Amino acid sequence: MADKVKIWFDAEADYLEVQFAEAAGRMQETRHDSVMERVDAQGRVIGFSVMGVSRFKKDKPLEAELVSPANPVIVREKPKKKYGKPKTDE
Repeated sequence: MADKVKIWFDAEADYLEVQFAEAAGRMQETRHDSVMERVDAQGRVIGFSVMGVSRFKKDKPLEAELVSPANPVIVREKPKKKYGKPKTDE
């Protein structure tokens, strides 16, 4: 966990940003269309932003999953062609 967290809120833009670390990073999409996550060069989450903050109700919290690609899931298709030596009936 970060020692210090920086939080910015722009009421006019209806935008909130939270930063866990002061490091270079890039914003990337999350599964929630109002939330972006900031990741560093190694893919670790170092912050997030929320657009349209005022539309969320006080009694129902916004839930979003921030995912660090440290352990990415790799999906591969099954090869259509079989490789290797063909079987013989010897």
